[in-house]
Amino acid sequence: MVSTRALSLLLVALLFSVQVVQNKAGWGVTYTTAKICASNGSTVEMKCTYTYPAGYTVTEEFWCFENNENLKGNLDYKDRIQYNCTEKSCTMKMADLKWTDSREYRFRFITDKTEGKYTGVPGITLSITALQVEVTKIRVNESCTKAELKCKSSCTGDVSYVWLKNGKEVTEENPYITSLQFNDSICCALKGQGKYCSASLYAPKLPSVSVSPSAEIVEGSSVTLTCSSDANPAANYTWYKEGGQTPLSITKQLSFPSIQSSDSGVYNCTAQNELGIRKSKHLLINVKYAPKLPSVSVSPSAEIVEGSSVTLTCSSDANPAANYTWYKEGLFLAWAPDGVHHFTSISPENRGNYSCKSENQYGQINSSPVFINVQYPPKLPSVSVSPSAEIVEGRSVTLTCSSDANPAANYTWYKEDEPLPVGPEGVHHFTSISSEDRGNYFCKSENQYGQINSSPVFINVQYAPKLPSVSVSPSAEIVEGSSVTLTCSSDANPAANYTWYKEDEDSAKASGHNFIIDKFSPAHSGAYQCKVQNKLGFHSLTFLLAVVRLSGNDTEMWKVIAGTAIAILLVVVLIWILFSIWKKEIPRKLPEPTKSPGTSAQKQPVEQNCNLHYASIQFSKKQTDPLYSNIKSKKHKEEEENKIQYAAVKVASVSVAPSNRNQETEEDPATLYSSINKALQKYMNQN
Repeated sequence: MVSTRALSLLLVALLFSVQVVQNKAGWGVTYTTAKICASNGSTVEMKCTYTYPAGYTVTEEFWCFENNENLKGNLDYKDRIQYNCTEKSCTMKMADLKWTDSREYRFRFITDKTEGKYTGVPGITLSITALQVEVTKIRVNESCTKAELKCKSSCTGDVSYVWLKNGKEVTEENPYITSLQFNDSICCALKGQGKYCSASLYAPKLPSVSVSPSAEIVEGSSVTLTCSSDANPAANYTWYKEGGQTPLSITKQLSFPSIQSSDSGVYNCTAQNELGIRKSKHLLINVKYAPKLPSVSVSPSAEIVEGSSVTLTCSSDANPAANYTWYKEGLFLAWAPDGVHHFTSISPENRGNYSCKSENQYGQINSSPVFINVQYPPKLPSVSVSPSAEIVEGRSVTLTCSSDANPAANYTWYKEDEPLPVGPEGVHHFTSISSEDRGNYFCKSENQYGQINSSPVFINVQYAPKLPSVSVSPSAEIVEGSSVTLTCSSDANPAANYTWYKEDEDSAKASGHNFIIDKFSPAHSGAYQCKVQNKLGFHSLTFLLAVVRLSGNDTEMWKVIAGTAIAILLVVVLIWILFSIWKKEIPRKLPEPTKSPGTSAQKQPVEQNCNLHYASIQFSKKQTDPLYSNIKSKKHKEEEENKIQYAAVKVASVSVAPSNRNQETEEDPATLYSSINKALQKYMNQN
């Protein structure tokens, strides 16, 4: 049902829309409207009726401009207009209106008589307008936007509009208050031309983002990000990088003249107009670039001990992910796609500098070296002796112990399990080595991880013979005519050779440790010499073997005489020593036979002083007549270099059977002393 107010308005509209053109009697054109306002691209209809006097017949009817030419003859209109003319009425339908179509249009008809032509002036004025939705008030919420909208055009007069929301007419109110969702669009149109709506007004649609170039993005290249969104009014754009609150750019395009690896990440943009704001989906920018300087880590990071598990890890920022190669001291060690090199049980041989190489198709780079310091207990020590040739007494000798250990080992030297002083770096030094230093030596190497002993090394100190000693066998009473063995011994290394000499004889009596006298008799009395010699030198001992034959049985008297003789001998020796010191002369050794083997020994580099010993001879009473003698040598401590050692001579009486006592020749004690004294004087004169 149409309301009374609506009918009244329609009637007024019709009255104002009818234009009657009547210029002469009986002739006229009546237009349904004087003005038409239409939207660009729309279609309009222009209608009219006409009259003419009786007696005329209409032969042609058309619409035209001021020049009265048929519009169908105009190329710009002939395909866009259609005529629908009947008896005394005609309608022109014009489609796809353009801005240039804004002008006055007239209807003209021609009859069969020359004067029977008529054009309805003024005609219908067509105005082409652009409709625009104006936002007069707005309030943007998160869920929707409430706005007051007004439709505007260039049309004059009383113009009616219609509002379309999402393509459907909703109201003719102007202005129009409505709530808009993100996906809503709204437009206005001239009433009756709803399909020729104004540009729709709507909040930005979901923005789309793109990257150029769309292929791989390589560090250093130029890259542009573009954000676009369908919106009316047009949207403004803002770029963000994920995690950042500050806008990167308030432009539609975000440009990187020389993109870097640090620019990799997730980007998005927002599109905003006065009706709302929308956020784009994420855009991942993946810059492809060569590896950065690798970092190397060692696990465990504390001390690395032999046998433990150790892991080396190489990591490098690269896109695409890098492949890794491990090197030790610059030499290839292993491929490690994941950058990890593992030692299940690390050993001292693994100690050294390690580095890794990181590479992809865009380049490669080596890490800085890292030193792996494998700590371990000492290995079996090695022992060296300097000099390495023969070791001679008195020379300087150095023992050195060395062992592979980390941290460095401490050393202790031992001789036959007894610790010795240790010098720096495991060195033990003999300034002047002696024969007492001969023996087995070894060293101990130790640190906080363990200890180990070296194999023993034997130090063989070589030395010239020491002062020899002489012994007589048998040590009991020696019977004249029996065998007597003299034994000479001396400490020497290498072992010494022994040679026996008797004064006033050119050749050696014997060689070897022992000198055997067969059928011992008083004729064997005299000075004897035992000479010991090796390649380092020689030493000799001279002793006096005196055999005296006695008679009588006054044993006690002869003991007194023997004691007196010993005392006299000691006095003589003391006087001789004092005399030698005073003269500061070194006594010569007994002369040796020129052709004896001992002669060459005098040329040895080391020569010791000769020492004189006397053997003690004891005579005791026997029931038989043969001579019994007791020879006993005593080894004395080595005196100062210039001394001669003497042995005591003890004389005991020789008893005979009582029936034969008066027949024996009894010697005077003075005669015995004289005999001994002459022997001593002779020996001293020779020396």
